[in-house]
Amino acid sequence: MPTKSHRPTSPGRRFYIKLDRSDIDKKKKPEKRLVTFKKKSAGRNASGKVTVRHRGGGAKRKIRQIDFRRDKDNIPARVAAIEYAPDRSAHIALLHYADGEKRYVLAPQGLSKGDEVMSGEAIPARAGNCLPLQAIPVGTVVHAIEMTPGRGAQLARSAGTAAQLMAREGKMATLRLPSGEMRMVSVQCRATVGRVGNVDHANIQDGKAGRKRHRGIRPTVRGSAMNPVDHPHGGGEGKAPIGLDSPRSPWGKKTLGKKTRSPRKPSNKYIVRRRGTK
Repeated sequence: MPTKSHRPTSPGRRFYIKLDRSDIDKKKKPEKRLVTFKKKSAGRNASGKVTVRHRGGGAKRKIRQIDFRRDKDNIPARVAAIEYAPDRSAHIALLHYADGEKRYVLAPQGLSKGDEVMSGEAIPARAGNCLPLQAIPVGTVVHAIEMTPGRGAQLARSAGTAAQLMAREGKMATLRLPSGEMRMVSVQCRATVGRVGNVDHANIQDGKAGRKRHRGIRPTVRGSAMNPVDHPHGGGEGKAPIGLDSPRSPWGKKTLGKKTRSPRKPSNKYIVRRRGTK
């Protein structure tokens, strides 16, 4: 999907780059039965404490319910429309199944209106079809991958991402994830063939601060602009360096490279190679 820029009629338009979106159905309203509303938490947990900073406000969104399980086996479905989803970076596809049911799925690259997709074990491994990893040829690029059989897709769901099936041995399959991590999952886990669509999502430029606010992202103040009492990077005359061996969070914890994954996490045994390692 190509990008589109504008004439610099205002400072906000000068650096604004958006997607063309000529290949999605703009006039179609979302399917009513597959839409829900989600109450905003503004970065707070169940106790009301802020656990994620710089969140709040934003435009109201209608959340599309995505079928991440793809458990309607051997029933053909026709792609009725490719739609925009305000709550995710990828576009979504509305499927009309032969038995009359309608579901939303992530739209892979190359899928268009009128195409037919299926899910199951004895079906061809082509873009949009969902199969167990044991039925997918080694070397195939896949997305929307389960980590536990029957739980639903959890890996490679963002726009333009994909994982590659590298090997299969016994009950486990090895995947190379978008981060570079090599990870084993059960061969019973399902994955959708192809790469997630809307690849040019990474080329979007907001152009002005207001578009961040529309997404519910509030401003971030640099730690070096604060006083020493407010942040470890604060203080000094003029543009002073942070004066520490590593950048820190406002609470003094190391950031930017500090490993946060627990060495005692049970799923560590399934990671063949960590991301960022050779």
